[in-house]
Order: sequence, then structure tokens, then C-alpha cells
Amino acid sequence: MSRSVLVTGGNRGIGLAIARAFADAGDKVAVTYRSGEPPEGLFGVRCDVTDSASVEAAVDEVRVQHGPVQVLVANAGTTRDNLFMAMKEQDFATVVDTNLLGAMRVAKATVTDMVKARWGRIIFIGSTTAFWGSPGVTNYAASKAALVGFARSLAWELGPRKVTVNVVMPGLIETDMVAGLSAEHRAYLHSITALRRSGRPEEVAPAVRFLASDEASFITGAAIPISGGSGLGH
Repeated sequence: MSRSVLVTGGNRGIGLAIARAFADAGDKVAVTYRSGEPPEGLFGVRCDVTDSASVEAAVDEVRVQHGPVQVLVANAGTTRDNLFMAMKEQDFATVVDTNLLGAMRVAKATVTDMVKARWGRIIFIGSTTAFWGSPGVTNYAASKAALVGFARSLAWELGPRKVTVNVVMPGLIETDMVAGLSAEHRAYLHSITALRRSGRPEEVAPAVRFLASDEASFITGAAIPISGGSGLGH
């Protein structure tokens, strides 16, 4: 059955790999993007997840094109790294507004249709940084850790309506977001990863697709690391 799938920030990196995985399986996939151009072969909707009106307009556009969103993958995110004592309050707020409140906004805009249909899948893209933290990313780690509490509380609320809510927690994945890491820091991150390597976006996508499937109907409120073994024990 072809479903209406929305992937925020689906024009590159992990989001694009997830969007293509759903499209390859026959789903009707829409991706949001804030700048640039939409990816070839996918229905793109320009959207700023920090703006509620922009989110609602994007979801309305998807509803017209593909029908009500049945599977939401809230992936859009940003970073503003710096040591905490040097970090500007606005940089902390921007990351939380995008990564946490942005996920809240797209969930808010799509959840009513899922509840009415008594079926839906909400998958937030978190990070194993939420488990173990790291210097210079207090804002990012806080936003991703908060996603877990949000998802688990939402899972309780939506469970009676057969809507599941889960978080996928990638580790170090080779995307533009980590392209600037120094060789020394990359080597350190590999050393605390059981598989001793970075992951690829295509290695995250299958877990997201599984959580959106009927086979995952008894999984909700989970935080699932796709990390090569980083953050073990959390």
C-alpha cells in the first residue's frame, strides 16, 4: 500500500536517504527544504520548521498532493557548536527552536489526521549525542535529549489511537554536518564506536522504514541507536 510520507529536511544527508528509501518502496514521499532546490524525483515543499505558519502551509500542500500525512519523519536540524561559556544565547535558542520545537511543530500539524485515521507513524531523528554528550554541543545535545522525553510522552497520548512515536538515534554518520571534523576528532569518535567507523545515511534509512511498517506496530516510545556501537549502555 502506497502511503503519504513526509520527511522534513529531506533534501540532503540522512533525510534524503530516508526519503529515497520510502520512495523506492512505492510510497508517496514529500520532503521539506529550507534553501536550495528539492531533490530530483521527489515532491519538494519549501518550509522553515521554526515558523508555524510555514509548517502548516507545507503540510496543507502535501495533503493536497498526496493526501493526509500517514508517516512523519521529523529530521530537519541544525548545529551552532561552541563551548558553553562562549556560546551566545541566541545560538542555543536557534538549535533548540529548530531541532526540538521544529519537530513539535510538524508533529502538531500532522497528528490530527493520524488520530482521525486511527493509524500513523511519527519518527523523530535524534542523536546518540543525547546519550553521552560532548564538549561544544550543549545546545545540540539538549535538543536531541529533549526529543526522547517528548516522543515518549506523545507515545502515551497517541497509543490508544494506534499512532506510534519513536526516535532513531544516529551516531557519527558521514554527512555535510560532520564534514568539517578534524582528523584527530574523527579518529577519537571512531575509537569510542564498537565498529570503529562512521556510518552512512543509507544505513540509517532501513531502521526508519521498519518503524514505519506494520511489522513495527508494537514498538512505540523507543529510542533506537543506529550508531555502530557508540553510546553503548545508555
